Amino acid sequence: MIRSLVLPLIAIVGVVLMAINVIRQSRPPEAVPPVIRPPNAPFEAFVAGSGLVEASSQNIAVGTPVGGIVAEVHASVGASVTAGEPLFRIDSRDLDSQLAQRQAKAEGARRQLARLQAGTRPELIAPAEAKVAEYRAVLADLEQQLSMWEKVSDRRAVTEEELVRRRNAVATARTRVEQATAELNLLKAGTWAPDIAIAEADVLAAEADVVTTRTEIERRIIRAPISGQVIQVNVRKGEFANAGAATPLMLMGSVDRLHIRVEIDEHESWRLKADAPAVGFVKGNKELKSELQFVRFEPYVVPKRSLTGESTERVDTRVLQALYSFEASNLPVFIGQQMDVYIKADPIAFEQAEPMPSQESDK
Repeated sequence: MIRSLVLPLIAIVGVVLMAINVIRQSRPPEAVPPVIRPPNAPFEAFVAGSGLVEASSQNIAVGTPVGGIVAEVHASVGASVTAGEPLFRIDSRDLDSQLAQRQAKAEGARRQLARLQAGTRPELIAPAEAKVAEYRAVLADLEQQLSMWEKVSDRRAVTEEELVRRRNAVATARTRVEQATAELNLLKAGTWAPDIAIAEADVLAAEADVVTTRTEIERRIIRAPISGQVIQVNVRKGEFANAGAATPLMLMGSVDRLHIRVEIDEHESWRLKADAPAVGFVKGNKELKSELQFVRFEPYVVPKRSLTGESTERVDTRVLQALYSFEASNLPVFIGQQMDVYIKADPIAFEQAEPMPSQESDK
């Protein structure tokens, strides 16, 4: 008797449990409240967009024009720098030695020019005059001897060969006198103007080489292009810094006033007005907000690059970039952070669709 009742009871209990389970599963799941409540739009009609915080000067990527080993890093993250202040330096020991050589060469060229401009030393003229007088005395003696030999009437006493030798000696002595006289006149005339011009050109060329080397050394000292704050440092002492690297070696910008680059869907860009009020909210805390001032529109519509991660977000759309600004002290935000931006716009007027004509009316 008892056994005959057990199986039906078990079946009834199973059916009841299945019914309870089906009822529980058929109930709609309770909505889970969001971890972070989104901000409420401050305007009845608006255009919304996600914006990235950036420096008011835009984020300036600092690189090096010449690759090399980093010798010194002067700036650190968060440091305030002034325009022209060194940020880091590339090793330039090879250029330092080259500069010393070219400076010595330029100094030699300057001294050579000064020597030419000073003219002939007075001490050199007296020996030249004495040399001329000596050669003239020798010439006079040889001419006198030749005259005596030529006056001999008996040709048997004087050979023709001796006369030719003495005449040649007189001609040689006369040439020496002329050469010494020309050298004396050259000394007295001083430096030739074209020689000075050539020496001046040599000085200019040597000094230009010095300036070129100094410029190359200066190019290896990377300086701040503007006054601002160092946002990011991707270079360290001893590393090799590539010229034109994809990742900037340093990132800096002016952060006294920050900009928000808001991307507005191209389908809503026509609703934007430059003088429309705008409010920015910090993501994660809807209580942190600030009024924004319009800066400008970027007139070139670009593909969307800043993604928020929402499932309804389209990645194949194009966006208009609008820049707004606010005081950095108004909000505790950092450069590169996302913000929700609401821009006041005129409401969209929807026209009522006309009813489709029926087939009978068409007939």
